[in-house]
Amino acid sequence: MQLFKDQILKVSNSLTGEKEVFKTVKEGYVGMYVCGPTVYSNVHLGNCRTFMSFDMIFRYLKHLGYKVRYVRNITDAGHLENDADEGEDKIAKKAKLEQLEPMEVVQRYTVDFHETLKAFNLQPPSIEPTATGHIIEQIEIIKEILAKGFAYEVNGSVYFDIIKFSESNTYGKLSGRKLEDMIANTRDLAAQDEKRNPQDFALWKKAEPQHIMRWPSPWGDGFPGWHLECTAMSTKYLGETFDIHGGGMDLKFPHHECEIAQAEASSGHSPVNYWLHANMLTLNGKKMSKSTDNNIYPDEIFSGDNRILSKPFAPSVVRFFMMQAHYTSILDLGNDALLASEKGYYRLMDALKTLEKIEPSESSSFDVANWQKACYDAMNDDFNTPVLIAHLFDAVKRINLIKEGQETISKADKKVLQDSVNTFVFDILGLVDQDNNDNNATTINGVINLLIDLRNNARANKDFATSDKIRDELLTLGVQLKDGKEGTTFSLN
Repeated sequence: MQLFKDQILKVSNSLTGEKEVFKTVKEGYVGMYVCGPTVYSNVHLGNCRTFMSFDMIFRYLKHLGYKVRYVRNITDAGHLENDADEGEDKIAKKAKLEQLEPMEVVQRYTVDFHETLKAFNLQPPSIEPTATGHIIEQIEIIKEILAKGFAYEVNGSVYFDIIKFSESNTYGKLSGRKLEDMIANTRDLAAQDEKRNPQDFALWKKAEPQHIMRWPSPWGDGFPGWHLECTAMSTKYLGETFDIHGGGMDLKFPHHECEIAQAEASSGHSPVNYWLHANMLTLNGKKMSKSTDNNIYPDEIFSGDNRILSKPFAPSVVRFFMMQAHYTSILDLGNDALLASEKGYYRLMDALKTLEKIEPSESSSFDVANWQKACYDAMNDDFNTPVLIAHLFDAVKRINLIKEGQETISKADKKVLQDSVNTFVFDILGLVDQDNNDNNATTINGVINLLIDLRNNARANKDFATSDKIRDELLTLGVQLKDGKEGTTFSLN
């Protein structure tokens, strides 16, 4: 179904600062590029939030009926320790420390990246190219930029000439920075002596004798600049102009700014129509940092092996927590927030099971069509997942009222509601039923049902002390019993 013909999607374009109606370069097709990880360490939770946000966007675009080519790269070379084109390559440095080949480091942390995203139920991109697999394409772009006079070669390195580029183009339009302010606030650094201007950035760096990651080029052995790889891979697979470029807010400057400059210098036009940026994740109100020990990795959350949280949390609970904030908003992770999200998540899963068992009526007191429209309106408003989740919990409330006989739903409306809730919860938000996904779920359910039977026998024998004890002890373990006309059911809180 081509729902995109009826649904008007608006997205927040970082390039214009406006919320704009989404129109694709080619009708029915979306080209989306997202900056992937530099694979020199385990993927951290902040990066996971970014990739999770764009997974949700990927899912919704496909749900609307678009054919989406989603490209997310792997940076396995060229990313130096800072943005001033100096320092060691992050992967090469890790390889020296661990006495490994650089590609061993790449393989180890690429596997970790994929396993972590799989745990969070992220769908794989359409293409996952690597920087080292596209050295030839990067060299060709450098040649093009040199030929057009926007770059220069010095001692085997090639630098992008920001001053020359700015004579006919605008550098800084994505981040809102003005070149004259950048020049005024720049200190001269010894490492930048061979640059004409401190703002210039490397397209190709000469490899010093000790540099272990190196490739031949027309300018001598070296390695590509970090910014260049994304320009090469995005345009190769999506064309010189494509629909969406995404990434974390921290990449807006200089990385994405430099991407725009490179693409405009080589092709003569803007490469991307919509720039989307996911905001940062903080921990207990502070920036995540290894140096201050205010940091946590996904597997530490899943296992509970950390000093920050009170208990383990399932991957889908963490994903639900992430989806409760808009992707452009700063989100603070903490123990209380995860506990609240866990309760909400299980309430949602419980309502889905309840809906399956509800016997429909002749008519509906719940306007399902209007509710469904409100859900689409939320997603069409720049993928507003927190508003969507609010509507889902409105449905949870109605489902429970229908179960209790205070509202009604027809057979046709029940089918629409079931299909819609499942679509929004599982297909678009990307949640999974953690109970059904857990190998121990059957055992746990069996044990709880056995205790319910024992409690029912105690009540029948008027042994209310035992009955109450079973109920209260289960409640302390997060299992809430609900006595109704059709017997006793339970939910996991």
